[in-house]
Amino acid sequence: MKSRFLGNSSLKVSALGLGCMGFTQSYPPYISDEEAIKVIRAAYEKGVTLFDTAEVYGPYTNEVLLGKALAPFRDEVVIASKFGFDLAKGNDSDGPNGRAASLSSRPESIRLAVEGSLQRLGTDRIDIYYQHRVDPSVPIEDVAGTIGDLITEGKVLNWGLSEASADTIRRAHLVQPLTAVQSEYSMWYRAPEKTVLPALKQLGIGFVPYSPLGKAILTGRFNPKSTFDSDDFRSQIARFSPDNLSQNLQLVDYVKLLASKKNATPAQIALGWLLAQYDGIVPIPGTKKIQRLDENLASTGVEFSQSELEDIRQILDKFAVVGERYPESQEKLTEK
Repeated sequence: MKSRFLGNSSLKVSALGLGCMGFTQSYPPYISDEEAIKVIRAAYEKGVTLFDTAEVYGPYTNEVLLGKALAPFRDEVVIASKFGFDLAKGNDSDGPNGRAASLSSRPESIRLAVEGSLQRLGTDRIDIYYQHRVDPSVPIEDVAGTIGDLITEGKVLNWGLSEASADTIRRAHLVQPLTAVQSEYSMWYRAPEKTVLPALKQLGIGFVPYSPLGKAILTGRFNPKSTFDSDDFRSQIARFSPDNLSQNLQLVDYVKLLASKKNATPAQIALGWLLAQYDGIVPIPGTKKIQRLDENLASTGVEFSQSELEDIRQILDKFAVVGERYPESQEKLTEK
């Protein structure tokens, strides 16, 4: 497994991490905890060192699962978790992936969250601690200051933001240097290229794209007649609605064409393309199958010339992906 530094930081991780949300939330059917632990440990055995979770995933159960899975080799991996929601408020129809409508990044909320995450993960420190969503009621400078205190105390080693604007990233970085920013980014959602990615490159901050396979559409597994059960998060997303899916699959057809030329799979093309965008980028695809894990990890061997990347960009620019990427209640929680 190839490795990378997250931006200019000293934190070195595998070139691909493992997003763990899907083990407990959003993408049924779910496998048993025993099977999930097998997949997580297989990832470690194959060289993956970055594992991503959050208190809101479940909620709580994802951290417990990951902590149990990684316990035998805790000191050899990087665990990333997230804070930023008041789980005592909200309901199942709001918030990211249907949870926790109420944002809360007050200092006391962060401290309460970190203690809970440490306990559930069975560890004494969190390697990367992200603010899950920017809380407009709390100045980002105050959040950064609180995290700085936690870093001094040794409970947090590095920190990051998720779905934050370039302005917020710059303001936070001035108070407590950021190691990474996590946002959705893929061949079918390229908004970070406008202002966020340039800021990260300029500041030397790592970038950790989630949903790097476009919630699986870039794997090529869906067709115009694909449907999603009501408990599948994609059933709430306009991009996957019957009216939009057919048009959006035109982009996937192009990815399939690239895959045939590169003797790769569509997923490997999508991940390899992301890896080529920035030396400090580390995608975190999720999977519940070891076969898919192997497929994803092989993407680190997919290479593109500069002329190929320019050609791909010109063609991607011609595709108009239709439909929002989140339901309205969740999209409003992300900064532009």
